[in-house]
Parts: sequence; C-alpha cells; structure tokens
Amino acid sequence: MEPITLSLEMIAVLCLLGFTVFLFVSEIVRVDLAALIVMVMLGALSYIPALNGLADVKHLFDGFASNAVISIIAVMIIGAGLDKTGLMNTVAAKILQIGGTTEKRIIPVVSGTVGFISSFLQNVGAAALFLPVVSRISARTEIPMSRLLMPMGFCAILGGTMTMVGSSPLILLNDLLVTANGDLPSNMQMEPFSLFSVAPVGAALVVTGILYFVLFGRWVLPGDTGVSQGVTGQSMKDYLKRIYGLKADIVEVVVPDGSILLGETLGDLMDAHHIYVIGTYHNGKRWVGPSLDTEITPPCRLAILGRKKVIQQMCEDYGLDVLPKLEVFSEEFVPTKAGVAEVVIPPASSLIGKTARDLQFRKAYGMSLLAIHRAEETYSHVETDDHKATRISNMELHVGDTLVVQTQWEALTRLKSDRDFVIITSDYPQEELRPQKVGWALVFFLIALGMILFTPVRLSLCLLVGAVGMITTKVLSIDEAYGAVGWNTVFLLAGLIPLGQAVQSTGTAEWIAQGVLMILDGWPIWALQVGVAILATVFTLVMSNVGATVLLVPLAVSIAVAAGGDPAIFAMTVAISTSNSFLIPTHQVNALIMGPAGYRVADFVKTGGIMTILFLVVSMVMMNLVF
Repeated sequence: MEPITLSLEMIAVLCLLGFTVFLFVSEIVRVDLAALIVMVMLGALSYIPALNGLADVKHLFDGFASNAVISIIAVMIIGAGLDKTGLMNTVAAKILQIGGTTEKRIIPVVSGTVGFISSFLQNVGAAALFLPVVSRISARTEIPMSRLLMPMGFCAILGGTMTMVGSSPLILLNDLLVTANGDLPSNMQMEPFSLFSVAPVGAALVVTGILYFVLFGRWVLPGDTGVSQGVTGQSMKDYLKRIYGLKADIVEVVVPDGSILLGETLGDLMDAHHIYVIGTYHNGKRWVGPSLDTEITPPCRLAILGRKKVIQQMCEDYGLDVLPKLEVFSEEFVPTKAGVAEVVIPPASSLIGKTARDLQFRKAYGMSLLAIHRAEETYSHVETDDHKATRISNMELHVGDTLVVQTQWEALTRLKSDRDFVIITSDYPQEELRPQKVGWALVFFLIALGMILFTPVRLSLCLLVGAVGMITTKVLSIDEAYGAVGWNTVFLLAGLIPLGQAVQSTGTAEWIAQGVLMILDGWPIWALQVGVAILATVFTLVMSNVGATVLLVPLAVSIAVAAGGDPAIFAMTVAISTSNSFLIPTHQVNALIMGPAGYRVADFVKTGGIMTILFLVVSMVMMNLVF
C-alpha cells in the first residue's frame, strides 16, 4: 500500500476537527452554534489559495438539503401529526399500563419497542416518532425526560443493527461486497448477507443497552436537567388545598353488582356525603363530568373527588371497594389532560342569576363545579376546616364569582371563545387534539412506511410524502408543522456535514486509516478485527456513517485477505461498528434528543463512553460466535 503524504489541506482539516471537539466538550457555545461556526470557518479557509481544495464553497450549504436533514424534518412533522390526533396519548397510556410508572419498568418497554421498530424503520425515524410519547410519559410519571430519552435514543441506534435494512451502512453493505468481489480470487468471493443475518448480533446489542440502563441507569443517566416537559396545569390536590383550603383526593371506587346504590343518582350521593363524582365507568364506557341526574347502575366504577377518609367511610357503609390507585380513569385525570381551573363570571354573562343545576353545568360545559369564591368567601360541596359544606349547585351565580372547576384541558380550551366566562387559568396545555383526523394521519404514515420498506424511492422523499399528506389533509396546519421541527437539530447536522465531507474528500480519513493499519500490521486476526471496529467507531463520530462505511469496507477486506481472515466478517464489522456512535451528539438520533432532554456533551461522554465499550465487546463476541 503506497503511503499517503500529509498535505496542508489535511492539516487544516485535522485542526478543524480538533477545534470542533474542543467546542463540543468545553460547551463554550451551544453545539448547534459550534457546528455553524465550524462550517463558516471551513468555507472561509477554502478561499485561501493554498487551501482551495478544502471544501467546494458552491456546495457548502448542501447539508441543509441533504437526505439526512430533510428526513429528520419530515419525520418530526409526521410524529407531530400522529401526536395531534391523540394517537401518541394512547400509546403512552398503553406503555404506562404495561410498564407502570417507575423508571426501571418504563425503560425496557419504551427502549425495547423503539429498538424493534428501528430494525425496519430508520433509527432517527423511530426515535422521532417516540419523542412525543416519552414526553407525555415523563409528564405523567414526573420522571425527567433526561432519564428516559437517552435509553430510548441509544436503543433506536442499536435496533438499526438487527436487520440489513435497519441502518444505511447495512443497506449499503451487500453492494460494497459485490464491488469488492471484483478484486478477489474466486475461492474468496463473498456471499451477500440475508435480511436477518445480523439479527443475533443486533438483538444482543439491544438487550445489552436495555440492561445497561436498567441496572446502572441511576448512576450513568443525567439527573433532572431542568428542561420543562410542557405545562401540565395545576396539581389538583395541592392547588385546592393551598388556595381554597379544600382537602381532596381523586379515588377510584368499584360499585359491585347488587349494590344498594342501584337507582341512586350521582347528585344524591354527592349531597349525602359531601363528595364530587367526577367520572363514571359502566359497560366499557367512561364519562368524565357526568350529569348529576345520572343513575348509578352497578356493576360500575366511580371517580370520586373529596376527603379520602370520608370516601373510605362511605365505601364501608355501602360495601364498595376503594382501589389503591386510578385504573380505568388513569388516563382521564393525568395532569397533562385534566386539572383544576378558575373561570370568572363577567358582567355581561347570561349565566348571572342562574344555578349550576339550572344550567346542567357539567353536561353543557364538560366541567365539574368544585367551589365558588365570592367576596373573600369560598363555598364548596366538601366540608373544610373553616366552612361547612354548601350545595353550590343550587347557588345563583353573581357577577365576579370565581368558579373553581375540575376540567379536561380540551374542554377549557373550547371555552375560551365563550363570552359567558373569563378564563383566569393560563398555565395549561392549550393544544387542540384532532381525533377525527386519526384516519388520515395513519394513512399517510403507512404510505410513507410502505414506500421506505418496499420501494427504491429516496428516504427523504418517502417521509416528505407522509409529512405533506398530513399537512394537506389538515392533520396539522403548516404553522404547526414548522413549530414541530427541532431547528437546533437541523442546524447541528447541516453544519457538521461539510466537515465530514472535507475529512473524506481531502484524503484525511484515508491517511488516518492507513496510519492505524500500519500500527495493526502483524497483529492476530481477532486483534485486527477489533482494530477495524475501533477505527469505524472513531470515523463515524466525525463523518457520516455512510461515508465511513464506503471508505473502510474496502480497507477492511484488504486487511482480512492479507491476514488470512474472513473478508465478509471484516466488512460486517465495519457496517455494524459505524452504529457505535454514542460519545458525542453527532449521530442524527443523539442530535434529535439533545435539545428536548437538555443534555450536554459531557452527558454523552459519560453515559455513551461506557455504552461504546459495551458495544465493542458484545458485537465482537457475537460476530465471532455467530459467524
């Protein structure tokens, strides 16, 4: 192999690489700004006559139109569209139902699911689709996003190693083998790998990633980074107690078949025991804020708000069962979906002089009236330390009354245009879900997925078909689509792409590879394979995994032939090891999760450093066992 001479352009690229790593590790500026600074420096240096081959300034900004960046933009829009229909709410609820509300139980369910999906869908797509799911799980369990997104993101990367279509390097591998066969003797020709050839290796890596975070997550995962998971409204229990002195819990109660409550109305039960029935469940159907005239039909379940000891005493009297936690109502009363709000009766309101019972308040507005605050006095259906219980449903409403209501945020959002109320509460999720659009969202998601799996159409175009379809059918508005894109991720990746191209086009990557191979010369076959894996790992941190694969597969094949090893296994080593990208946020998935979780580069170095070593060990062992 003829030695490559280090040129002035290569020295400039090496200096820029070192400067990039310094900016990332020191975090003097944000990583997306660091990427833009390096891109600008690369373009400026290219105008120096001695360095005019450093980068093609006419194509310096091509990264913004690259397949990877456009794919990320499109998949973010698709994910937002699915979330807008409420579908991700359902997925989050199902995960909580299976995995509970503890970190150690949620991580395997979320990470395993994403890992499986990313074995058939590009890993950044799988991660982007689950971003809103993890966000909602975080809000409902009060587990910081920083504790959930890294396991999900890492397993999305690992899942890409389970099939030959799970990542771009593995998709390219068979074509590269065919090309390499042209230079090999007939007795060393390499057979293409089948779709699931790498499944044992990939599955072992995914399981390793899950076990890593389950067993050692408490030490290796970042703590709460302080990034808000979105406004979730007031905590019902704390807010009622702090502001109005109302001590109240939400309890789910089972009314068994044959109960003496048969035929009683919810209003009768509330008046007799000074509680609020804010939800009913019967024959598989749920009602939130049911009418006071609703008759109790056992067997059923009731969601009751009030003093827990009062509810327990009532249940003892009637032979009802108090559940330790919400089950069928767990989705309806999570802080992200429902809570306490305050509305005021303005002077021009048509409700003045009428009672909540007259208005059928619950049925008309989808809200349960908890208290009326009037002239520094609070009237409530629940007895407090300072006030006796009052039948507020029979109180006439006055100008200036503050109504304290339990409501789903969707119902409160609809009330904003009603002139009979002035909404005081502002810190609640004011998104308007469009469940009626779930059909269109699923249609275009499945069209995009089908195009990815079964057609040769470019990935970015496949995903854009789904994204544009959702916007056209008004699953999302165009402004909502713009808002769904994480532009910091876009600028981070687009800014780094020219540097990766410069590493390859100037011969810097080949110079580094040749130097490493000279060091490895004469080593045993297993050590050479490990050296190739480490080289691929390093290259994928500073350039695209596709570029690293295209560059290193021919070199790896040459090394294997010279050392008497299996060239196909050495080529596979490169294709798998280019997914070992956990140390810094240059991988698309790491860039995607960095902003929402508030991660720093140091977090990736700490957590990803161990994952990088585990990846190397497990992948090497499994490849030698399987192949």
